[in-house]
Amino acid sequence: MVDVNRTGGTVVGSAVGDALGAPFEFGAAGGFSARFPEPGCGGEMCGGGGWEPGEATDDTQMAVCVAESLLARRGLDLPDVFARFRRWAAADPKDIGLQTEDVLTNGLPWDRAAEAHFRTNHRAAGNGALMRAATSAVYFAGQGRAATMEAGRRLSALTHGDPAAWEGTAIFHELLRVALNGDDPVAAVPATLAAAHPDHRGRYATVLAPDWHPGQATEFNGAVWPCLGSAVWAVRTTSSYEEAVRAAVDLGGDTDTVAAVTGALAGAVHGLASVPARWTLALHVPLPGSGTRVLRTPDLLTLAAQLAATTAV
Repeated sequence: MVDVNRTGGTVVGSAVGDALGAPFEFGAAGGFSARFPEPGCGGEMCGGGGWEPGEATDDTQMAVCVAESLLARRGLDLPDVFARFRRWAAADPKDIGLQTEDVLTNGLPWDRAAEAHFRTNHRAAGNGALMRAATSAVYFAGQGRAATMEAGRRLSALTHGDPAAWEGTAIFHELLRVALNGDDPVAAVPATLAAAHPDHRGRYATVLAPDWHPGQATEFNGAVWPCLGSAVWAVRTTSSYEEAVRAAVDLGGDTDTVAAVTGALAGAVHGLASVPARWTLALHVPLPGSGTRVLRTPDLLTLAAQLAATTAV
């Protein structure tokens, strides 16, 4: 049975990682520890780079869009999710990925927009679907591996036309499902890979291998493979939520998304109580396209509880 403490850890943990990593985006490796050398020293939710202290980015904003659609529509309604994404994109969010922006503003319908982008650009395996998967993983966690992975693929395909991105989200969904049920997601990697599409299994097997390190990545961690691999590495090589997220931000590069993905997995593994209160107190999620609404940690916990109640049915 899905543990509601872990669902809160997943949703809040992802948002905290997002906000913690945002000011360090595109910075050099080690930048977080250079500024905050001692865990628990305070001030880590520092803001910067256009972000307020504790402000979550597009990663969490889009995850909220997905969650609110799943709850309002009582299931996966892809046109509704896409419409919510479009309203959000039209409201001039502070940050939006170039690929996601093109797909959401090219005027094509929900079932053609991402495919058209991929056909034109031939590259669409970014981590922009992975970053928003925490809420949908919670929602589908009670439905088993097949449903969980297929939902990940379908949600990813709304903005990412490359099947490699679909498979990364499917794998992440499944690893979160395992953790939410109280089992070890790292130990579940082989079985999860066996359920992945064979065309993409080998590439994910490389970055999810027990001896893989982010320093071995052949792409920037804005790509789906090293982003997911880095998150699993961070959880595998640490013993707490805080250690895992610090390690993720310290990788540099796409720090908000790598930390959001890591934060979701570490939050599912270690639970809500493992997420430091000094980080959750400052957390807030502005929602462009929804008036002046801003979600804070209690709101995210309510959302997580609603998703958990649905998945427990």
